[in-house]
Amino acid sequence: MDFPGFITIETGDEDALPVAISWALPDGQIKHALIQPDDDWLDEDLLKLGDYSLDELRSLGLSPLDVLRELETDHFNVTLYTAGVGDDEAALSRLFEDFAVTPFVELAPAETLYPDLGPGEWTRARGELFGDLGLEPMRADHEVQVMLYLHQRLRGEE
Repeated sequence: MDFPGFITIETGDEDALPVAISWALPDGQIKHALIQPDDDWLDEDLLKLGDYSLDELRSLGLSPLDVLRELETDHFNVTLYTAGVGDDEAALSRLFEDFAVTPFVELAPAETLYPDLGPGEWTRARGELFGDLGLEPMRADHEVQVMLYLHQRLRGEE
């Protein structure tokens, strides 16, 4: 089964500072990476890094350009699906703009993959699945995992 390209970008706060990113591959595998903060980002007042420390992001994270290269290798010129288009779009735009990379993907709401669902049904099912699986909605890798499971469930291929 080929899976849609699901993506989530975890931000430190509402300022769209990307700290982690996850996306699904067509075979259902998940790629996840912490993102090293760019030096220009560190000058911002009240830098917010979510659940990560600056040392953790610097030592375990990939450079933003490496993240973009990896994403481009996996998903060039495609639509990727996200649970929170606005936040993910702002964070991804920041990566593209700050590093002068021409955007090579588009984002769309994941619920658009399921036109037979009523308004709010996808969001409700997603929320229930987080509880059932004991996963955290704000973690990028957990978000993608839930979208993959939900896709299998909605397509009747569990």
